[in-house]
Amino acid sequence: MKKPLRILTAAVLAVTSMLSHIPTVHADNPIVQTNYTADPAPMVYNDTMYIYTSHDLDGSTYFTMPDWKCYSSTDMQNWTDHGTVLSYTDFSWAEENTAWAAQCIERNGKFYLYVTLVPAATGGRAIGVAVADHPAGPFKDALGKPLCGPNWDYIDPTVFIDDDGQAYLYFGNPTLNYVKLNEDMISYSGQVNQIEMTTAAFGTRPDGDERHQTLYEEGPWLYKRGELYYMVYAASGIPENICYSTSPTPTGPWTFRGVIMPSGGGSFTNHCGIVDYRGKSYFAYHNGKLPGGGGFTRSVAIEEFTYHPDGTIPELSMTDEGPAQIEAVDPYIRNEAEKICWESGVETEKCSAGGMNVANIENGDYIKVKGVDFGGGATGFTASVASAESGGQIEIYLDSISGTKIGTCDVSGTGGWQNWEEVSCEISGAEGEHDLYFKYTGGSGFLFNVDWWQFSGAGSLPNADGHYFNSTFEKSEDSWTGRGSAVTAVTDKASLAGESSLYVSEREASWNGATKKLSTTHFKKGETYTFSAEVMQDEKLFVNFMMKLQYTDADGETQYDTIATTSAVKGQWAQLLNQSYTIPADATEMEVYIETGMSRTSFYVDEVIAALPDIAVDGSGSLTVRKADIDQNGKVNAFDLAFAKRGLVKGFPDLAAEAAADIDESDDVSVADVVQLVQFLMGQKDRFVIMTEEAAE
Repeated sequence: MKKPLRILTAAVLAVTSMLSHIPTVHADNPIVQTNYTADPAPMVYNDTMYIYTSHDLDGSTYFTMPDWKCYSSTDMQNWTDHGTVLSYTDFSWAEENTAWAAQCIERNGKFYLYVTLVPAATGGRAIGVAVADHPAGPFKDALGKPLCGPNWDYIDPTVFIDDDGQAYLYFGNPTLNYVKLNEDMISYSGQVNQIEMTTAAFGTRPDGDERHQTLYEEGPWLYKRGELYYMVYAASGIPENICYSTSPTPTGPWTFRGVIMPSGGGSFTNHCGIVDYRGKSYFAYHNGKLPGGGGFTRSVAIEEFTYHPDGTIPELSMTDEGPAQIEAVDPYIRNEAEKICWESGVETEKCSAGGMNVANIENGDYIKVKGVDFGGGATGFTASVASAESGGQIEIYLDSISGTKIGTCDVSGTGGWQNWEEVSCEISGAEGEHDLYFKYTGGSGFLFNVDWWQFSGAGSLPNADGHYFNSTFEKSEDSWTGRGSAVTAVTDKASLAGESSLYVSEREASWNGATKKLSTTHFKKGETYTFSAEVMQDEKLFVNFMMKLQYTDADGETQYDTIATTSAVKGQWAQLLNQSYTIPADATEMEVYIETGMSRTSFYVDEVIAALPDIAVDGSGSLTVRKADIDQNGKVNAFDLAFAKRGLVKGFPDLAAEAAADIDESDDVSVADVVQLVQFLMGQKDRFVIMTEEAAE
């Protein structure tokens, strides 16, 4: 967010000076260190989080901002740099270095980036719009002129498409204005509407003037959650904090709700965006915490948060840690070198091979990649490098820049900074999950560039057995967790193989079970896999088990798809198995889980496997108990009635027969079960009545 020059008083500049000196931090927040970035605008698309930022030039003493950049992540800790996706130079009508706040949105396969610029011919401020076919661009000016403006108040656009398809574009400082965008997203109907700035709507500014009676300042961010619309904005003057208001409609009336983030962090402005991703809520903002940072050299950071049950937002603090990592990095696929959690000294640039590469590497510079899962172990490393000089070395460490050294890769000159060659080295000691550090060493000056890297070895997926994972629960829960109220724990009380299994207990409903998130790196929509799991329970005559996939579809709705079913007779292991399960073509945010058909009994899980399709999986075998088919010949007839009567008197030959005779699933064969079977055979009933889950308990 930016301030018009006319309100940058001496007091503001004094605040800037006081806040500009921030000590060096060595953490994971802010998320970008290769550039000063501001005004974050997060967007989720195709199971990836994108963040669009403005760009403060190094050493700026005003809002000197030439372009907009884009970064993406699938784990919320490591961010891939997509470089400059749009510049003020792409707008023939724009004044130089006025590329202020922007926001991107997708509609009908196109991506629309709404930006703030100064029209060179008229001055003032204006909202422009650019369009692209990919979230990382390239974007092009869609109109050749401003969409809204010029007007000094027209800055900081936020765009939102409501459930009925109507799109809204808000903007403004110190007023809050909006237009209703047309379906084409590059024009609007009607006039520019101005929201009534009441203190009930946006809070009271104690020292306000005629134009600043409310706390609202600038940087609006509009979104909807449930039936409630949220307007989040920079507030309270200088230094700014972040406040929010809510409304039952996208255009008001708005009700002030309070402060989300107090002022601080070395920048007298702030600008935020809020978005949900993979079932979690994230708050993106900027501060001045990087070395050399301040009010005109800002950096984007992110915090994870949880809404209160009533929908209100808790007050958030700026942290150096940022959000939790939501999935590990797979080192056995090609990873871009510009995929960074934290770096020291390096820069990024456009790569001749496509995308970006890491550049300007000097002796002692390093990159941290957080949470890399080497699985069973890496034995080799390959990187694509280029050097117009004599090169250097890539030293590879685990857990810290002075941690366990697992290899050194020599880099020689390649004849040019964009002449790419692959170099390799052996790796030793890389097993399990670690933070990964690349330390670059060599002589003086720039050493070499890096485009991408990849490890090889026994830990790569799928492994030699075709497995993506094989959860044996011998050492850990292997990222399986409880679903709903369920609690999971490794136990030695039962196992199919080895000494342990996963025990699932404290289930308050049948859908409460065990769940594991699936990495989109390995489990791809529309592709086919083998899934297998062993289950056992020792409380009921029999329990029906299901393995299912929970996912988000193309409409953003949560869906549930059955992978496999089986019946587990008391005390016996049963196998859930599907050797050709195809993940739905629109699936994102996937997790596999195991639940029961009705019972809330505790159960055990062992030997859970996900593998290539048609992989042979040894197991106990699947069992299907056919209700009332007591002799298990595929038919329900008078012979079954005879077996049921005999079983009541003399007992059943095995648990499967007894389970089939338990028609009402009460966990006890009684006269009531026989009566139901008689009524069914006489045509008085066409289906069996099952006891409810609550009654069964």
